[in-house]
Amino acid sequence: MQTELKLPELGENIETADVVNVLVKEGDYIKKDQSVIEIETDKATIEVPSTVEGKITKLFVKAGDKVKVGSTIIIVEATEAQPTEIKKPEVAEAKEEKVSEDSKPQATEPARKTVSVGKKEIVEFHLPDLGENITTADVVNVLVKPGDYIEKDQGIIEIETDKATIEVPSSISGKVVEVLVKTGDKAKVGQTIVKIESGEMEEKSVTEVTESQKPETTPSPKQEEKRTEPLKQEAKGELPKLQAMEVDEQPPILKGAAPAAPSVRRLAREIGVDINKVPGTGPGGRITMDDVKAYSKKFHESRTEGSFISGIKSEALPDFSKFGDIKKVEMSNIRKKTAEHLSYAWATIPHVTQFDKADITNLEKARKELSKNLEKSGAKLTVTAILVNVIVEALKKYPQFNSSIDMEKKEIIYKNYYNIGIAVDTEHGLIVPVIKDADKKSLTQISIEMNSLAEKARAKKIGLDDLQGGCFTITNLGGIGGTHFTPIVNLPEVAILGVSRSSYEPVWNGYGVFEPRLMLPLSLSYDHRIIDGADAIRFLRFVVEALEQPLKLLL
Repeated sequence: MQTELKLPELGENIETADVVNVLVKEGDYIKKDQSVIEIETDKATIEVPSTVEGKITKLFVKAGDKVKVGSTIIIVEATEAQPTEIKKPEVAEAKEEKVSEDSKPQATEPARKTVSVGKKEIVEFHLPDLGENITTADVVNVLVKPGDYIEKDQGIIEIETDKATIEVPSSISGKVVEVLVKTGDKAKVGQTIVKIESGEMEEKSVTEVTESQKPETTPSPKQEEKRTEPLKQEAKGELPKLQAMEVDEQPPILKGAAPAAPSVRRLAREIGVDINKVPGTGPGGRITMDDVKAYSKKFHESRTEGSFISGIKSEALPDFSKFGDIKKVEMSNIRKKTAEHLSYAWATIPHVTQFDKADITNLEKARKELSKNLEKSGAKLTVTAILVNVIVEALKKYPQFNSSIDMEKKEIIYKNYYNIGIAVDTEHGLIVPVIKDADKKSLTQISIEMNSLAEKARAKKIGLDDLQGGCFTITNLGGIGGTHFTPIVNLPEVAILGVSRSSYEPVWNGYGVFEPRLMLPLSLSYDHRIIDGADAIRFLRFVVEALEQPLKLLL
């Protein structure tokens, strides 16, 4: 059975990824969970594992390609047998067999079942797999009827799922014998849609049918005579079905034209898209309606990208080479997306930043003592790890900090889970791994997980799931230096805590003496649309007091 391995969901608002490296080739036998390609997104560089085991029959990507989420990467002939167990001689013998009533070939493609009828075969064409978690679709339009002659890749029915309206193309040519669905039906994945009578079996061997899974037929002379010119054009997908009183200005389809259904071509013409420039993600590179829409969206975004930010027109840069030597280096994908994301966050969120200092003199003494014990477990206790625990308790006390805003619906989304993002500085750019369910983990578990995520981020081995679902972010620059700074809120979160380097300062003890105390600068940036200044300083004071008096968390 042949299976398409598609690029999986990559996270919030991530639609494409750059192929950095292809780790397999056609003909390779791969195992489940074996890495097939290495990709780079705006958040990390990761390897994509296979979900099936078998032989690679087709490879659709190469290094340097930009791949869309959901597009096919490879086609695998799924099998549980070892490569040496494949009986190739039997396949060769099958090519020499004549098809008769006693030899009934079985198609390997799960989407249809073959039955011999004299010199022809009746193929049951099933509704193919429509994607993750999609099991049914509504039939919007039936494009063929019994007696029609159809070509390979011609649209058979138009269906609507919860994600898109698409045409289902035929994978074979032949005569429609029976149509088993009608407009308004709800069809299930795997359900028989139509039965098609293919061409004469004497002209096609059994092996070709089972390997290519796309049988082609040559109609007999009598069948050719029955065809009328309109039917020929419709079968080739050259003329779409028109509504009453509608005039179509379909240009002639020349040899080598882009593969697309009539309705897709019409949509491209209506919105001014050159169909020949649209990359197809369908079977064999076929162009779908979603491809046309995505191309149009990307084209228009590229024309305005960087031109305006919140209504402010950007200014052209001067020619710096006039003033001296320069060097131009293209941004990495992570840097591009970071710049775009933070620009959008800064332009859309009304930022306010509160500053304070925490006396961590006693905490630092306790931390160093506890760290000795934790090092035996492979953990390193840091101020950031302690802050994760403190922030969780602060979020419970002030739930508006654990929320997101939907401005379109004018809603506030409160979260009942506590996932804390930790900004990690890597040579590839800023990456924010997320500690999931931090409220359910001990200080030791948080310390171990923090160290593990940071190492994976720097080694480009971070998983996509590790970068999603954050509620609040902590960014600690104390190891580098500085006093205070204004961190940018990590949209769609509503607050972020910046930590700077601690230092000893003279602090008045209230008894006539200044004492040297270790003070930790904290910077809290927040979204003023949901958080007021008074709430922000209460939140920050809670954090400060928890660091100064750790027993307060127990109360």
